Amino acid sequence: MASLLVNIDVDDLKKAAQFYCSALDLTVGRRFGHDAVELLGANAPIYLLAKPNGTVASASSRHLRSYARHWTPIHLDFVVDNVEAAVDKARNAGARLEGNVRSNSWGKIAMLADPFGHGICLIEFVGRGYDEIATPEKQRKSE
Repeated sequence: MASLLVNIDVDDLKKAAQFYCSALDLTVGRRFGHDAVELLGANAPIYLLAKPNGTVASASSRHLRSYARHWTPIHLDFVVDNVEAAVDKARNAGARLEGNVRSNSWGKIAMLADPFGHGICLIEFVGRGYDEIATPEKQRKSE
């Protein structure tokens, strides 16, 4: 089984650590010089990586890092007990709410952007959570 580590590129480690600790009650585990900070308190450790704005994302890419609001097909969802309270806390820490909190049969979701342009969602499950809408794989194959 693979272990999951979450890495988030930021251009200001101090600001990023303050945001994620304030918005999501994470704590700093370890610091790795001026290059990275480990955050604990989620299901997987989160590493904030200092990557200056405008630097190349990888040796094989022409894309440059930008910390303006951007979209990527991968984002972080944080499960919370009370989405409205969590939204207030995240906004007070510097996040931007990008629409109304939406209610679904499985719970509520709020879509936000962190101060570095990364999309994050806050999710409050109700009832059986995603099981409210899930179809077991065995049942799907027989349909």
